[in-house]
Amino acid sequence: MQKKITAAITAVGGFVPEDKLTNADLEKMVDTNDEWIRTRTGIQERRILKAQGLATSDMGAPAVKDLCQRRGIDPMEIDCLICSTVTPDMLFPATANIICHKIGATNAWGFDLEAACSGFLYAVTTGAALIESGRYKKVVVVGADKMSAITDYSDRTTCILFGDAAAAVLLEPNTEGYGILDSLLKSDGSGVHYLHMKAGGSLKPPSNETVAAKEHFIYQDGQPVFKFAVKGMADVSAELLERNHLTGDDIAWLVPHQANKRIIDATANRMGLSQDKVMLNIQRYGNTTTATIPLCLWEWKHELNKGDLIVLAAFGGGFTWGATLVKWAY
Repeated sequence: MQKKITAAITAVGGFVPEDKLTNADLEKMVDTNDEWIRTRTGIQERRILKAQGLATSDMGAPAVKDLCQRRGIDPMEIDCLICSTVTPDMLFPATANIICHKIGATNAWGFDLEAACSGFLYAVTTGAALIESGRYKKVVVVGADKMSAITDYSDRTTCILFGDAAAAVLLEPNTEGYGILDSLLKSDGSGVHYLHMKAGGSLKPPSNETVAAKEHFIYQDGQPVFKFAVKGMADVSAELLERNHLTGDDIAWLVPHQANKRIIDATANRMGLSQDKVMLNIQRYGNTTTATIPLCLWEWKHELNKGDLIVLAAFGGGFTWGATLVKWAY
């Protein structure tokens, strides 16, 4: 009998820009203060990709190179690369293709996937299906966003939240039961009113008017988004445990999307997890959108043990949300 193929995470790579934007820096830019930001979000500083002419692919490429180095593989061995992003280098071609070109992954096909802050979970689930099909042996999933490109630094409600970063995972076939075990993914397009970018798409193509009206930046109605996120992320994580006959005691780590510490705490509470089982780096990087979850995995890679059960959980614009159960493979 042929053993079931699962998609195991066999390596993690990451990249964060050097330039920091601290709460003290923001105090000089908008009417805010360090204490206000910290108590409401948990953020102390974020990284910004500053140099002229640099884009999302310039973070994604070094993250994938880092991953290849750690796994000891050549980029030529990559079969497929999925890039999750809301800040592509251009509307087309896909940033995935540009990353492949920059790292010399000439044998890979690739595409971009856009599901806001839940994008990494959507992309990992998609990548896992490619591995499970038996047709592909090495699939890379990159979460990368240059949020500073679409952040209005005169809007004190949103500019305190976001940072730039990229991180990536390598998926490979496994027949011992390690890897992506289950995913519960959701979306609700009625959330469009609360979190979006008004212009730049086919509904409102760029014009002098849209630029003057600052419609190429993130728009967020904070309260409804916060309410939806707390419920959505907590519910789906609890449901994932229940569906797999697990409790918080069985879980080694919760790897939550880093949007707001209060949302993270609510999710951990619903799962019955203590704070020491929650990966948290929002204080250093802010909300890097689709990069937050793999960035946590990259930072905690030395604390993850083979066989650990971990839950990845996210909530994003759209609305999109979900949770993924992973059995760590190395």
